[in-house]
Amino acid sequence: MAEQKPQLFELNNGKMKVIVSNYGCIITSLFVPDKDGKLGDVVLGFDSLEPYLKGAAPYFGCIVGRVANRIKEGKFTLNGTEYSLPINNGPNSLHGGLKGFDKVVWEVVEHKQGDNPSITFKYRACDGEEGYPGDLSVTATYTLTSATALRLDMEAVPENKPTPVNLAQHTYWNLAGHNSGSILDHSAQIWAKYITPVDQHTIPTGEIKPVAGTPFDFTNEKKIGTSIHEVGLGYDHNYVLDCGEEKSGLKRAVKLKDPSSSRVLNLWTNAPGMQFYTANYVKGIVGKGGAVYEKHGGVCLETQGFPNAVNQANFPSVVVQPGGKYLHSMLYEFSVE
Repeated sequence: MAEQKPQLFELNNGKMKVIVSNYGCIITSLFVPDKDGKLGDVVLGFDSLEPYLKGAAPYFGCIVGRVANRIKEGKFTLNGTEYSLPINNGPNSLHGGLKGFDKVVWEVVEHKQGDNPSITFKYRACDGEEGYPGDLSVTATYTLTSATALRLDMEAVPENKPTPVNLAQHTYWNLAGHNSGSILDHSAQIWAKYITPVDQHTIPTGEIKPVAGTPFDFTNEKKIGTSIHEVGLGYDHNYVLDCGEEKSGLKRAVKLKDPSSSRVLNLWTNAPGMQFYTANYVKGIVGKGGAVYEKHGGVCLETQGFPNAVNQANFPSVVVQPGGKYLHSMLYEFSVE
């Protein structure tokens, strides 16, 4: 079949609207109502696909893979074979390498309208692509499951070799509106009693550390800005999701709230971890409508397997065997309160 061009698609149920692309499965816009019922776009991004294609986005809105987050020194050993990956983040390999899943055109398999509009993207990664072993078939489906809820279901099937798989959705959220400046006034509650602390290269040390009594403690709702100055550039840490209630097979990960619009986002997932990242490296990026995005202009809630798990025996394994299947779902529920 003919190769598909990068383009934009709309999911709209009359209450919320999401614009997504087959390039990197990127969410470019997501409109949800505030306390007055006024629709606002709550994700950072660009008006057209061109800046994404040119590499101007620091992973705005995309799905990252084959392995999200950092792999130490871009190396891992699987069944006695050492694999080397592109180094693209200090001494590490980040988010699948130089041309990860965020920088390829996915095939549009299905696009449904109606009460629960959805779109399904498919990508087949080849053996050796970005250094990873084995052919891998990946699908990602975005669905508006209710008036103000978006669900993402991802699955990946290794065809011939065991391979690490860890996909993450990398949207930068700002519930006050993408163009409203800092998220330091947002409050967050994270259903995690532990984090995986990191070394100077942002690689987990292997320790599982309690958040109690530290600036990383979001077990109760707290302003993101309250203790961010105590953690260097800002938050960029993996939380161990371990204490959220369950709903339809997914556990509660985080509640994000913006006081100005009263918008709330509750995120549910079946992933073991979540990277909580406060856009520490964003600086002077001109986005939608000429809005300029600066440091802490958004927050990423990347549910995931633990970073560098492929080199850390005490972390939940991210290796998937042929005949097995990787499944990762997220439910983004928006409301006002």
